[in-house]
Amino acid sequence: MKTEEIHIRDPFVLVHDGAYYLYGTRGPTCWGAADGFDVYTGKDLRIWEGPAVCFQNDGTFWADRNYWAPEVHPWKGAFYLFASFKSEHRRRGTAILRAESPAGPFRPWSDGPVTPAEWECLDGTFYLSPRGIPYMVFCHEWVQAGDGEIRAVRLTEDLKAAAGEPSLLFRASEAPWSCPVRHSSGVTGYVTDGPFLWRLEDGRLLCLWSGFSEEGYAQGAALSDNGDIDGRFRQADPLFLKDGGHGMIFRGLDGQLFLTLHSPNRRMKERPVFIPLDIGNDGLPEIRRAPAAE
Repeated sequence: MKTEEIHIRDPFVLVHDGAYYLYGTRGPTCWGAADGFDVYTGKDLRIWEGPAVCFQNDGTFWADRNYWAPEVHPWKGAFYLFASFKSEHRRRGTAILRAESPAGPFRPWSDGPVTPAEWECLDGTFYLSPRGIPYMVFCHEWVQAGDGEIRAVRLTEDLKAAAGEPSLLFRASEAPWSCPVRHSSGVTGYVTDGPFLWRLEDGRLLCLWSGFSEEGYAQGAALSDNGDIDGRFRQADPLFLKDGGHGMIFRGLDGQLFLTLHSPNRRMKERPVFIPLDIGNDGLPEIRRAPAAE
């Protein structure tokens, strides 16, 4: 299967054992009833095997809709899938699943969502501090918070539960490019989606996140002033402003740095995109530009 034939939102790539593992939100079931996640495997970011089911609700899992943004992270000899879920009787939140292989099968690990039960939350991602402390960074959703928030919560060592109260990293409106949007329910606010933490070559900590600009769905970034999750985050220049977002950074098998995101952000049209990155003079990643014609 070619990349342009894959219909997913929120792409996430795990590079493991000489291969790429690609996960994402199933496009056709994104906004309604859903029951699982898939994984695609490949060697070159162009041709993929799959999809193969890596998590399937056997009827006992608590959520029945909005299966969003799966990410897979290795931790202490196993693989942990962080994803958003919702049901008629429980608010949207991030739960954690576990498997012995990045291909799955993943099985429920946390006891329901790790995010606060009374909050509408989504898009949890794993972060390991320089001191070896595991955290989850997630969004307190704008439809409830008004001004969408990026939050962090410490996790227990076994990644089964939260080990404290969530702390605020920043709000969507702090980005100069962020524009308010109106939800179908009538709520107007600022969106935060898809946080992802990346350690820069000079040790600084970058938090990717998405919202809406005047030109559509966009890929933003914020930089911690102390290189850790408890620093003050300032907004950096956005990476992608025109109809694409919910991205993450990974280093390819050849050492090249990539940004992957879904674009366009239109229902049933979403596809994963892989964009080579360079490091700018400020040490921050930037989209590789084509050489100027002579």
